[in-house]
Amino acid sequence: MTDSVTLRTFMSQEDVHYAGGLVAGARVLELFGDAGTALLLETDGVEGLLASYEDVQFLQPVQAGNLVDVTATLLSSGRTSRRLSFVAAVGGNPVCTANAVAIAKQFGGEVSG
Repeated sequence: MTDSVTLRTFMSQEDVHYAGGLVAGARVLELFGDAGTALLLETDGVEGLLASYEDVQFLQPVQAGNLVDVTATLLSSGRTSRRLSFVAAVGGNPVCTANAVAIAKQFGGEVSG
């Protein structure tokens, strides 16, 4: 069983949200969601659902041109809940950290509307 997953993403000009080539913190949280999904697929075989983030810390700005490594680590497992930790790093230096709770069960089906 995998207890961590790392994804690598290049931040392009399309990711810029602020002057000076700065990427919004929300983009890093989106990457945390992607890494959490990958981890749940590895450990539970389902995409699951991120239920909450705790203690999000933005440590350094992320800029266009940065290569961001995002690691999701499984901290503990309940019946359907999973506690995860996340670290986003640029050049080995952490730029954002967070903890989260995910629900590891099958959700969805077709959405009508």
